Amino acid sequence: MKVLVTGGAGYIGSVAAEMLIEAGHAVVVLDNLSRGHRAAVPPEATLRIGDIRLQQEVAGLLRSEKVDCVMHFAASSLVGESMEHPGDYFDNNVIGILRLLEAMRETGIDRIIFSSTAATYGEPRQIPIRESDPVEPTNPYGESKAISERILSWYRRVHRFRYASLRYFNAAGASEAHGEDHAPETHLIPLALEAAAGRRSHLGIFGDDYGTPDGTCIRDYIHVCDLADAHIRALELLEQLDGKDEAVFNLGNGEGYSVREVVAAVERVTDHEVPVRNLPRRPGDPARLVASAERARAVLGWRPRRTTLDQIVGDAWSWMQRHPDGYES
Repeated sequence: MKVLVTGGAGYIGSVAAEMLIEAGHAVVVLDNLSRGHRAAVPPEATLRIGDIRLQQEVAGLLRSEKVDCVMHFAASSLVGESMEHPGDYFDNNVIGILRLLEAMRETGIDRIIFSSTAATYGEPRQIPIRESDPVEPTNPYGESKAISERILSWYRRVHRFRYASLRYFNAAGASEAHGEDHAPETHLIPLALEAAAGRRSHLGIFGDDYGTPDGTCIRDYIHVCDLADAHIRALELLEQLDGKDEAVFNLGNGEGYSVREVVAAVERVTDHEVPVRNLPRRPGDPARLVASAERARAVLGWRPRRTTLDQIVGDAWSWMQRHPDGYES
């Protein structure tokens, strides 16, 4: 199968492209390289530089490459930034998927796997979070993804699209070839690793007065390779759908770790202290986000294989040591 991976020069998209190729699929990457890296695209993939909001260009690419299915990772994804610039998030994420879907409809492609987020749930009413729980985002990033899911649902009902929406929690870790290299970096584990390595003076902890055992936010961390595996399994599931069904899945380990527990794991793995500084809470940050992934296990046959925090941190640390300057190394 030939798969268009939008955002395939980014962190999760590049790992998905890598594993798709390992599974025998042909991959075309579409990325505007605004935050992705040319060097992150697997050499076996075809890279096309472009923007998903340019509908006719995307349609032309789908035709010329004879694409069978789309995996859609291209999106703006920083919670704090979305609180400062909500219009940019609705433009890139909502207008982006709308233009992409119209390009697909124009070219007769009706299968898409959507990279969604736990941020659609907002402040959860129960832990662990289930797919049937209310979707009540607390920030524009989560809202943009929730709107995108509703658009997908209407395209399923009206145009018989087959889609899977994968709501994942905190992606972390690295494969042998691909890791995190963001500018700016906002993810906890690479920030803590940089602090441990002396590449930043300290790690900021945003809020230490939440209603959690140690006062810091709790998140469900999932290894990026396990995320990519779920996307490939969802690709197989789409073959069985006929446009009547929608497939929404949480992806997570089902266990949460606090910020301070992550810091402790980084210190164990690196054998270096992580200097920390307590800072005010960030707007829009829920206290706890932990997934129930029972549906993914039952329907996709998906089981995370890299589940311990030390393994996730260890893989990220190994990649960082091999690439001290990221993809510029």
